[in-house]
Amino acid sequence: MNDAPQTPRKHKLIEYANGPSLEEINGTVEVPKGKGFWRTLFAYSGPGALVAVGYMDPGNWSTSITGGQNFGYLLMTVILVSSLIAMLLQNMAAKLGIVGRMDLAQAIRARTSKTLGIILWIMTEFAIMATDIAEVIGAAIALYLLFHIPLVIAVFLTVLDVLILLLLTKIGFRKIEAIVVCLILVILLVFVYQVALSDPNWGEIIRRLVPSADAVATHPEVNGMTPLGGALGIIGATVMPHNLYLHSAVSQTRKIDHDDEEEVATAVRFSQWDSNIQLSFAFIVNSLLLIMGVAVFKSGAVKDPSFFGLFEALSDTSTLSNGVLIAVAKSGILSILFAVALLASGQNSTITGTLTGQVIMEGFVHMRMPLWARRLVTRLISVVPVLVCVAMTSGMNKVDQHEALNTLMNNSQVFLAFALPFSMLPLLMLTDSKAEMGKRFKNSTWVKVCGWISVIGLTFLNLLNLPDSFAAFLGDNASAGAVQGAHIAAYIAILLILALLAWCMADLYRGDKRLAEREAAAELANKEAE
Repeated sequence: MNDAPQTPRKHKLIEYANGPSLEEINGTVEVPKGKGFWRTLFAYSGPGALVAVGYMDPGNWSTSITGGQNFGYLLMTVILVSSLIAMLLQNMAAKLGIVGRMDLAQAIRARTSKTLGIILWIMTEFAIMATDIAEVIGAAIALYLLFHIPLVIAVFLTVLDVLILLLLTKIGFRKIEAIVVCLILVILLVFVYQVALSDPNWGEIIRRLVPSADAVATHPEVNGMTPLGGALGIIGATVMPHNLYLHSAVSQTRKIDHDDEEEVATAVRFSQWDSNIQLSFAFIVNSLLLIMGVAVFKSGAVKDPSFFGLFEALSDTSTLSNGVLIAVAKSGILSILFAVALLASGQNSTITGTLTGQVIMEGFVHMRMPLWARRLVTRLISVVPVLVCVAMTSGMNKVDQHEALNTLMNNSQVFLAFALPFSMLPLLMLTDSKAEMGKRFKNSTWVKVCGWISVIGLTFLNLLNLPDSFAAFLGDNASAGAVQGAHIAAYIAILLILALLAWCMADLYRGDKRLAEREAAAELANKEAE
């Protein structure tokens, strides 16, 4: 035996990785066995909070508040349906990670070609960066509003959140989950307080939770928005592709015996409880945002739906709906709380966005970077378009500059429409597979039916909105010819997406067939050996 001291292995900035998902934290959280429901649920609670953050990030805020301003409580049903679809998809993602012991990116890559894996990786990276742009804008504006830091400096300061991430990686994953939950509670309490003061019409809110064709109608048009446009904006800002990758990875952080089917079933059940509870909080936050648009402000009072405009409207007594709100607004507390919630939302998304970036990089292209380096690269790239926007609008008046930043944030979300089908569809196919999930854990008939309706519906709505999203890049004063050119480009993009989806489905089908044949051959060999 060689007792010579071992030289510590030097870690490179980029390393090959083909092991368990998020290997440093995979299977590290102990869970009790044979204990009561609440104690077991507490042990499994946490991953759902990391996922729920993506459903209440800064990208959701203006769409929900503007929808409330324009159409009252009409779009409440859209928030409810989006949340239910999110619960369905996230439950599938958690189950895939626990049962298959691979995250979504790893499972797709294992059954598709290397070329397709690289294409899907690049597409998902763009989606993460688009989400990060919203977080940069939200955090920078919050710093500007709270501490009067100039916007350019505030944008650069958002890069320093990498130091927060470095600190968090030293304290343990369970504590990270607790911090995220606390930040969610801050956001929730701020909006509960503001809505409670506004005394909304709860009867009308409950009535509007019932699905109605009016919520997706193409008329009337209010402030350039139709109910269908508002619904598509809320859906696009709610269901995000990176959450599915993240959940399939962080659901594996609990330490369980995968050879014990009952223990695996317990992990699936409690992970789904955790996910549904946390996403219920996200539903409440998004509902409160829409209710704010209706009840906190006078109808049509918010002319600037950007974060700047909302901050100012919360301190402007002429825009608020009742005497109680006006009295509180005079102290400035309403606008300050709004900015605090905005900052908390941005910091939450920092943690989850970085983890997701690591998941897709390891899963699709088998490369790993330290979390701090991963965060720094993503954030620096995301900062560039924000800085360019700030620089180009520096000579404009404040309202135009605010609108430009708001437009950049909204337009960046177009990449989510590209990436979303390529996470939803593989997730559904993988969890429908008996070869992948086993007879016990494959999707039940009702989950399968609801899943296909949801995936086809969301894909259709995202692609339906793509021509208008492309045209939005041209601004409000674009010529008819330019708009037509943008629509043509969008239709070409739609064809490419559909072709790529067909390629992905064919590869996944062949991969599943190969897996089923290998399992059948192994089972036959075992019988012959007996």
